[in-house]
Amino acid sequence: MKRDYYEVFGVAKDASAEEIKKAYRKLARQYHPDVCPGDKEAEAKFKEAAEAYEVLSDDQKRARYDQFGHAGMDPNQGFGGGGGADFGSFGDIFGDIFDMFGGGGRRQGGARRGSDLRYDLEISFEEAAFGAEKEIKVPRQEACQECQGSGAAPGTHPETCAQCHGTGQVTMVQATPFGRIQTSRPCNTCRGQGKIVRTPCPKCSGQGKLRNVHTLKIKVPAGTEDGLHLRLNGDGEAGEQGGPPGDLYVVLNVQPHKLFEREGNDVYCEMPVTFINAALGGEVDVPTLDGAVKMKVPEGTQTGTMFRLRGHGIPHRRGSGRGDQHVRVRVMTPTKLTERQKELLREFDSSTTSEQQMGKKSLFDKLRDAIG
Repeated sequence: MKRDYYEVFGVAKDASAEEIKKAYRKLARQYHPDVCPGDKEAEAKFKEAAEAYEVLSDDQKRARYDQFGHAGMDPNQGFGGGGGADFGSFGDIFGDIFDMFGGGGRRQGGARRGSDLRYDLEISFEEAAFGAEKEIKVPRQEACQECQGSGAAPGTHPETCAQCHGTGQVTMVQATPFGRIQTSRPCNTCRGQGKIVRTPCPKCSGQGKLRNVHTLKIKVPAGTEDGLHLRLNGDGEAGEQGGPPGDLYVVLNVQPHKLFEREGNDVYCEMPVTFINAALGGEVDVPTLDGAVKMKVPEGTQTGTMFRLRGHGIPHRRGSGRGDQHVRVRVMTPTKLTERQKELLREFDSSTTSEQQMGKKSLFDKLRDAIG
């Protein structure tokens, strides 16, 4: 059974972001694989801390976790697994927390995973309701096809650095009053890469990567909520020295609708009806996500009366069925009347009681009765 994420860090549930980050850095330094090579227990604790930090460092995920616990963590929303776009790099989650043994950050030498990317995609209210296929263009670093990501010109290969023997780090041992202390720092010869490219690839200038615009087709699931995260494995930045690419997170932003508002899987709208329709009753055409639908308005309907159209709401993203549409009636007062129409209304007024017109005893009747 998974431990509570706050328990992993030993902090309270109202801990600040800085307190959580500080606790994570402490555990990461203690259990990182570079510090505890081959220690399976330490590796498990490091992964547990990384998973907890991924959730608690994100305000949206943290709020969901605080409400639902582990059960509320949805792998389809981008963890644990039309309009403008806001594109940026998540970066390596460990990039800013290690400064160990003079290493200056990430592990030096060898293959490294590429950075994750984020793309904000705007979709319409209808696309969120019924799903859609969207095409997006993502600028990203991709492996150079000319050198297959090695950085070396075709026909040549990177050489293992003789100074650090491919580790990317050099180790120094110093004698101190407390004994011999071993420290490590990036290799100056290969600049921490572990390999040396003697003949750089002319296409990528030895970088092994090129910046391109990648075109992708995204399937928006029916019933999508605003802010839903879709994770596309392997569509992030290219890795380094043969490392795997990062992932792409597509964040769906649903545009507001001019008629409908959404609450869960139900939709709400306001429907104007004429004074005659409200008084005598009848049928009106109500707009829905499926087109116009006939709705019966009972005789004597008042402004603010709510009606339900079953099955005309948002499809459930998981499972079958749909929500309902709720229609709030607003009785419209006639304007720009002719003299004859005004005369007819005066005749109507004189031939009816206030209780008949109001549908119940009016405030004026109640005041008159109170006065006596």
